[in-house]
Amino acid sequence: MMRRVSSKSLSISRHFIASTASIEPNTNRSIAPLFKTNNNHALFSSKINILHLFSTATSNSTPAEKSSESIKTAEDMLRSVKNMEAGFGETELGLACLNVGIKLDQDGENPEKIFPYACRALDVFDKDSNPSLYLAMTLQLLGSVSYNLNKFDDSLVYLHRAENVLVKLEKENSSSLDEIRPILCNLLVDLAKTKTAMGRREEAIINLRKCLEIKETALGKDNKELGDDNMELAQAYNAVLNFDEALPFCLKALDIHKAQFGHDSIEVADARRVLGEIYTGLEQHEKALEEIVSAKLLLKSLGLDSDMLRAEIASANTLIALGRFQEAVDTLKSVAKCTDKESDDRAIVYVSMAKALFHLDKLDDSKKCLEIARLILDEKNAIPSEEAVEAYMEISMQYETMGELDSSVLLLKKTLELIVNLPELQHLEGSISARIGWLHLSIGQAEKAVVYLENATERLKINFGSNHFGVGYVYNNLGSAYMDLDKPQLAADSFIQAKKIMEVSLGRVHEDTIGTCRNLVKAYEAMKSYSLAIELQEQVIEDWKTHGLSTEDDELKEANLFLEQLKKGALNQ
Repeated sequence: MMRRVSSKSLSISRHFIASTASIEPNTNRSIAPLFKTNNNHALFSSKINILHLFSTATSNSTPAEKSSESIKTAEDMLRSVKNMEAGFGETELGLACLNVGIKLDQDGENPEKIFPYACRALDVFDKDSNPSLYLAMTLQLLGSVSYNLNKFDDSLVYLHRAENVLVKLEKENSSSLDEIRPILCNLLVDLAKTKTAMGRREEAIINLRKCLEIKETALGKDNKELGDDNMELAQAYNAVLNFDEALPFCLKALDIHKAQFGHDSIEVADARRVLGEIYTGLEQHEKALEEIVSAKLLLKSLGLDSDMLRAEIASANTLIALGRFQEAVDTLKSVAKCTDKESDDRAIVYVSMAKALFHLDKLDDSKKCLEIARLILDEKNAIPSEEAVEAYMEISMQYETMGELDSSVLLLKKTLELIVNLPELQHLEGSISARIGWLHLSIGQAEKAVVYLENATERLKINFGSNHFGVGYVYNNLGSAYMDLDKPQLAADSFIQAKKIMEVSLGRVHEDTIGTCRNLVKAYEAMKSYSLAIELQEQVIEDWKTHGLSTEDDELKEANLFLEQLKKGALNQ
């Protein structure tokens, strides 16, 4: 039987499900497509009268606009639209419906109530052979409404149409850049939000970067209004485990927030918290601890007790990463006293404490903490939450560390059931499936492993991109499962995919890329394709030599012996 993935592969697979996304869609953020068009720094502010662009985008105000000048509330707008139905033309009525729809959306009204007004506006503006800003805004509104109805596919269709309209207007110089750019920026954010909800995070990052570039061109890279944009990008990269890319955006956000809000602000505390997460991902744990402690002290001074408790837990987890286990236990005991007995926070505290106690060789105490955490979460299971999902995944990994793989699998499957009712967390399906597949493989259940690993490859390609290193590791595990099932051709296909991805993401001579190549050699050997196996094994040997290994080192000695075995097999064939 072939060698399975290395310990490095295991570590990365754990990181997939251990990191809950830090750029979750905010379902409370309503669409805000209208902006000031003067040259001050409020260019990209959404907190303005939603009729403002109507009055600046046309040289003459329409009767609908003039009649709306005194309208202040959504109720006033609804009455106005009803009164206009008999006495105004179609265009004016379309503008009024769009106006009402945007106002209702910004006020957080039921999206079902908004949808008819948006559709009525679309009927009007879609008839025009020349696309307009009004059409783009209507499509964006429909995208927002569809998102809030959890109809993400529909949302994406509307938003992409809106983007195409704006691009066409920009090319044809039909509208000024001052009018198009703010709308386009908000549209790109909505696209990113929708793609994130669908798990298409790499695509979401492209939208967020484009939005930031537009704003930087208009306002300058150091403008104080760009702190949130840099932070959003940092969190987006953090969510796909691209910590190197996340770091400069987070540092930039921190600098901007300090200048704008002061060193003792909630914005600075939040930036330091995220910076701590990024340094943890980069395994720079001392720096991570420094940022988390700073965030904790800030949150305490601001009286934000709940956020401070989470920072305390993050601090304890960093102490664990640094090997300071007793300090972590002492910190967590203090935090536990400040949490409600049946809260998610209390459960998370016990999970972290279990980890620290395990490292202190207090296995019974560690298991007891996990059981307490499970009891708390099971009682709250009727109302699933992001915190509960995070805790269940962490408990699962603790059971795995203890060697209780069956318990680990059961908890991960339970987590999959929970996220069905949490659309904003469904992007985790691929990562969790990958982990379940690996665990089934580890306990000799290859058939079950294949089902989860195949699902994981498709989901993770959507979530992280086809060439993300994590997808390569899952393909490698899938190949291992097929080898266990005596299906070397299918195994070879999976290993080839893994090899291609790892060569792009990790490099040809990375130890895990070499390990995948060796796995592919084993598949070729099982297929009796000795010429392919020998050629690839010779590459394995050359790649190991780049690590400075001598012929006496175990890896190189094993590789040379295997090459001789392959040559004998070829002769016997």
